[in-house]
Amino acid sequence: MKLIEVNTPELAQEFLMVQVRMYKKDPNYIRPLDKDVNNVFDPKKNKLLRDGEVIRWILQGDKGKSIGRVAAFINKKTSNANEQPTGGMGFFDCIDDQAAANMLLDACREWLKERGMEAMDGPINFGERDKWWGVLLDGFYEPTYCMPYNYPYYQQLLENYGFQLYFKQYTYYRTVHDPIPPKYEEKAKRVLADKDYHFQHLNKKNLPKYTNDFREVYNKGWAKHEGVKPMTEAQAAAIMKQLKPILDERIMWFAYYKEEPVGFFIAIPELNQLFKYNNGKLNLWGKLKFLFNRWRGACKTMYGIVFGITPEHQSKGVEAAMIVSAGELVINNPSIPYHDLQMNWIGDFNPKMMNLVEQLGSRIYKTHATYRYLFDRTKEFKRAKIIK
Repeated sequence: MKLIEVNTPELAQEFLMVQVRMYKKDPNYIRPLDKDVNNVFDPKKNKLLRDGEVIRWILQGDKGKSIGRVAAFINKKTSNANEQPTGGMGFFDCIDDQAAANMLLDACREWLKERGMEAMDGPINFGERDKWWGVLLDGFYEPTYCMPYNYPYYQQLLENYGFQLYFKQYTYYRTVHDPIPPKYEEKAKRVLADKDYHFQHLNKKNLPKYTNDFREVYNKGWAKHEGVKPMTEAQAAAIMKQLKPILDERIMWFAYYKEEPVGFFIAIPELNQLFKYNNGKLNLWGKLKFLFNRWRGACKTMYGIVFGITPEHQSKGVEAAMIVSAGELVINNPSIPYHDLQMNWIGDFNPKMMNLVEQLGSRIYKTHATYRYLFDRTKEFKRAKIIK
């Protein structure tokens, strides 16, 4: 076996194709868009590369056939946020062979050690947690957009190497027709009967207003958590700008109390149900395919990316009332194609949010895991801290 560093456009293309070939017979596999993977390693697209570092390898076996790939990286913003400096390992794909896996993972470990790291997390992304994060342990269905998909044996390859579970990640699922449990339906009815509350979906014509409402709720609900900074107007605008080309205003909902924003539920069409026809390409023809498949209603799933209620309105049924309002529109409007809802993953370090979505009738659909490997094997391993 031979490790080859990715340092040419041809090898960067081969880095993509390693996965494509490995999964070509798997009916659930959806090829990621090439640009979404390439952008992670492009200094012009990934601002973390301004002061971070990254490297990629391809593993070749007999006769030069590619049998695995991996990337290692140091995110300067997060590497020192742990008890020990921690780097990342990601984009890991490998045949079912422990020696091959060990060779890839050894390369990551040694590269990170040379740069002062004392641990590595993986498989993770060189960027935000909403993409390419974790290894799939359970729920081997079609992957959602930019979420990892892998064969079941990956878990054993990583654990045999010595990785330990840092946290589990749960993707929740419900249909739009699933009833809310009776206890929360009653709460929802009380809130809906209260004239001080009202619920409405986003209106594209007034996007700045909803952008500000989103920021206001976020800052009240999230900024109190350790390590989370208040969202600026510019950051909120950037998020909405990114969502604008794909958003469906009918599935982005806001809750108000006496005209003040107190909650939101932001969902988008599940893009992999559209991109799966593109074979990784988003050139002109790929964009036309995307638009055609969206027009014909090929996407039947909403993907909930973020959900929040301000602290003073939690546990009152506001979240249930918002879901009921959204559900009534989706169910009663034949022009809206959605049948299913999947929620962006929730870590097992966040039991409050897990409890909330379960109370609303959602169930665990997929389980991913983030692992950690301590280079000093005598050190005590600690799982991710629970959010209280």
